[in-house]
Amino acid sequence: ITDRSGRTLSGQTVEAFWNSVRHARPFAIGLNCALGADLMRPHIAELSRVADTLVSAYPNAGLPNAMGEYDEQPHETGHSLHQWAEDGIVNIVGGCCGTTPDHIAHVARAVQGLVPRRPPERPRAMRLSGLEPLELS
Repeated sequence: ITDRSGRTLSGQTVEAFWNSVRHARPFAIGLNCALGADLMRPHIAELSRVADTLVSAYPNAGLPNAMGEYDEQPHETGHSLHQWAEDGIVNIVGGCCGTTPDHIAHVARAVQGLVPRRPPERPRAMRLSGLEPLELS
């Protein structure tokens, strides 16, 4: 995801991206970088809705400040990813830009003991993609 629009570098929406790679039956699919947890959540939720495999998420520690540093504290990242796991939208969590070992420790503690997401069973349909998804039923 490159920015708040929720599109990949190639310009695809999250669902279109999933449609373009699902034929490979990946073990997991996920998003990382560019956004902090608060801004990444809607895109992870969308991926979780459509992907019939495990979903991973590695958000940044927020967005960089004017000095290029990341201000989100470890407990904030842990809290956000706890909510995602509690809401059942992720299976694999971690961190990207600006996260530290302390961030990852908070995330690990925050999701410990929570039930992993169950991939949805979606009805068979022809699902195609360009920049946008297309489903023929």
